[in-house]
Amino acid sequence: MATTTSAAVTEPPGLETQRKEIESLLQEHELRAGDTWYLVERRWYEQWKEYVETGDQNSSSFPGQIDNTELFEELDSYHLKERLVENEDFVLIPAEAWHKLLAWYGMVEVQPALERKVVDLPSLVKVEVYPVEIFLCLHSNMENVVTAQFSRADHIHTIQKVMMKQFDVVEGAETRLWMKSSDTSCERLRNVHVRVLDSCLSSGMTVIMEMRNADGTWPSSRPQIMRNSVEEQDSYRGQPGVCGLTNLGNTCFMNSALQCLSNTPPLTEYFLRNAYLEELNFTNPLGMKGEIAEAYADVIKQMWSGRHYSVVPRIFKTKVGHFASQFLGYQQHDSQELLSFLLDGLHEDLNRVKNKEYIELRDAAGRPDQEVAEEAWRNHRRRNDSAIVDTFHGLFKSTLVCPECRKVSVTFDPFCYLSVPLPVSKDRVMEVFFVSLDPVAKPVQHRLVVPKAGKVFDLCSVLSEMTKIPANQMVVADVFNHRFYKLYHADESLSCILDRDDIFVYEEGDEVVLALYLRERSHYRDYGSGSSSYGTSLFGHPLLMTVPRGQCSRDALYHLFLQRLARYVRPPDPSEEEDEEEGEDDDDDDEEEELYKTQTNGVSYGPTDSQQGAGHQQQQPCEDEEEERGECLPCLPQANERQAKRKGCEARRRKLLFSIQAVNSNGTTERGMGEDGSAFSFSSQPYVAMDWDPDMKKKYYNENEAEKYVKHQSMEVPHQQTTVQLQECIELFTTVETLEEENPWYYCPTLVISIYPTLSVLLCHWKLFRHLDFSGCLLRKTGTNGEPPSRYDLIAVSNHYGGLRDGHYTSYARNKDNGQWYYFDDSKVTYAREEQIVTNAAYLLFYHRQDKIRQPTLPAPLDSSSPTQPANDVTSPKHDGMEGATPCVNMETD
Repeated sequence: MATTTSAAVTEPPGLETQRKEIESLLQEHELRAGDTWYLVERRWYEQWKEYVETGDQNSSSFPGQIDNTELFEELDSYHLKERLVENEDFVLIPAEAWHKLLAWYGMVEVQPALERKVVDLPSLVKVEVYPVEIFLCLHSNMENVVTAQFSRADHIHTIQKVMMKQFDVVEGAETRLWMKSSDTSCERLRNVHVRVLDSCLSSGMTVIMEMRNADGTWPSSRPQIMRNSVEEQDSYRGQPGVCGLTNLGNTCFMNSALQCLSNTPPLTEYFLRNAYLEELNFTNPLGMKGEIAEAYADVIKQMWSGRHYSVVPRIFKTKVGHFASQFLGYQQHDSQELLSFLLDGLHEDLNRVKNKEYIELRDAAGRPDQEVAEEAWRNHRRRNDSAIVDTFHGLFKSTLVCPECRKVSVTFDPFCYLSVPLPVSKDRVMEVFFVSLDPVAKPVQHRLVVPKAGKVFDLCSVLSEMTKIPANQMVVADVFNHRFYKLYHADESLSCILDRDDIFVYEEGDEVVLALYLRERSHYRDYGSGSSSYGTSLFGHPLLMTVPRGQCSRDALYHLFLQRLARYVRPPDPSEEEDEEEGEDDDDDDEEEELYKTQTNGVSYGPTDSQQGAGHQQQQPCEDEEEERGECLPCLPQANERQAKRKGCEARRRKLLFSIQAVNSNGTTERGMGEDGSAFSFSSQPYVAMDWDPDMKKKYYNENEAEKYVKHQSMEVPHQQTTVQLQECIELFTTVETLEEENPWYYCPTLVISIYPTLSVLLCHWKLFRHLDFSGCLLRKTGTNGEPPSRYDLIAVSNHYGGLRDGHYTSYARNKDNGQWYYFDDSKVTYAREEQIVTNAAYLLFYHRQDKIRQPTLPAPLDSSSPTQPANDVTSPKHDGMEGATPCVNMETD
């Protein structure tokens, strides 16, 4: 960089001495990156050499003052001429030689010294003759542009300091730089510690400086801000930290986690005092080039500016999605997964360790726990040293014991948060309907307590104790949409049955089990299907019936079905049948005759010649002895055409309530099923349907009665949810467990967070969603002598409502400045009372160590007693003299 020189001229030594000193300095000095060299016009230098070589101080070759006029394009700006060539237009001399020549001969007045840096370019070290010339301006006044030159070896921080001085920026103001390469393209200069060469800054580019606004935003990317009204955009003043976060679309999980972290005092104060700026790690391959830390800092500064009702964290959401693709889009996620990513990303972006060394771990080898723990912590900090480690990291002790040789292996492992398990019951409550063989008995609803990992037979065994029916005489079925969705085997796992399934348990005998569906025929035939059959629809509850092997004829099945449905099906009396017979016209006869062509004597496919119908004559014996002993209906002899016509004429004299149809498991008749009387067998598909004529169903089927059931006394016992104490979860976390068979060591983790006082915030995550009861842990801070370091106060809670992958997230948090608890529900913030914080929705718990908690510096707000009063919709009231009670959940660990 050109600098004006006004050094006083001293008495030079002899000419021979001058020559030797300068030549010696030229020979000794090598180009080293960062060193300073100077340009001297070649003709002046050659004349000086000639002068000192003559040895005559009165020689006419005296060079006079150093004059570089020939190197400048113009003397007003002192810009170097383009394309100057070393040793033709100028020579380079080291700084020490330059200062000697300047002292001996002086320099032309006002002319600047041509000082240049040695830069280390890729595979080349050279003097930078032409430095980078850039334009400087402020974002707030881009018309005021200043030109400046910087070496490629200079750091961006140098440019930043020059700009702050040039434009009178207040010392300590938070600034950031942009480089502009064209009219539309701008890029952040994030890392101010890199060289100009590495930042890709080149001559002709513009560097723009902007200062953070008082509300935490940046002028270049001011986000959308939620306001009550337009007038409040500049006048809103609220309690810092009491600020909502707008839901961008299923981002409540992110908002909940951010609110909890925002109200973690050590971390928030670290960002608010700009301590993160000097610790941004832009070279960490495990980090996000500082972008996650900067995006998080922007959100925190906006939330704690006290000037926003609600902030839109769109830029932060975009950054998270860029580095963690699972969070792209707008689907619901787990707040703990987001928090885990964020803490890890912040740690790597702020890691003070730039080069992680390899560390060989040592076994405890019987050494004291304190010694082993301190060594483990030192090793951890040698590779991981950040504000996140300072705030959240701790150690827990893991002990492995060999069951054979009893060798003990002890390690101390770092953790950032505790995923503590919840004590889970080994039993499960199920509700089922029991259907007995008694046709007049209504189904009975039972509430059963069964093993969670049990089998279907276990369910039957429990039910057997209540019903006194042997378990092996029960069939368990899942009923859905009037059909059997699944029939369970006794050895199937109960985990296959969901709580929402409608489970029916049927009593069965030793006979053939028949699945019976109820269907209603439509008034019109389904000619579109290619046949003249009627369309049907399922209704009512299906049944499982046991049929004696010797009663599989049409007539016998008809009577059995009527008997089984006797509770809600009224059989016709003879007088009604006679009236109906007299009222039948020829069209009815033709229709019924057509029906019996496809459904012989009321039984479809696989019929016998037996007569059926209520009150009809005695059943005729089967013509074939083999068929008399057949298992089911389709195994009976086929009816020949002559028998069908004869029996059909007799059947027309009686009106049937329903016909019997062989069907598949879905309750539908597949085309061509059993048309030849031999393609269907109950032994492989025991499903039949009772097809009801709509008029007959309306007259003889009592739907109200069919739907009735009674409740067993077990249903009167209320199902109570189990409450879980926090200490139980910690104890379960430290329970001894045996590892898998191929590694049968005993494992026991032990919390040792009290060994190091550096763990100021403890974060707990529940592995399951269950009801939690903190009543035994909730109390107020007492005692004036200080709390032991193993006691932690609750400062924030992330709540989850709904299922594992859906629902809604909110949060409770205690403001560090006024000690008041608030409820954060996306953009809405309301005051919260102590008793509101204890809910069954608690999912993530943030604890602050009691001896690290700072007393509130502001009084609690006066209107905090109203939980429905929004806390971020109006200007916070100013008052004094009242302090709110500080609720805390404390936990002691060993």
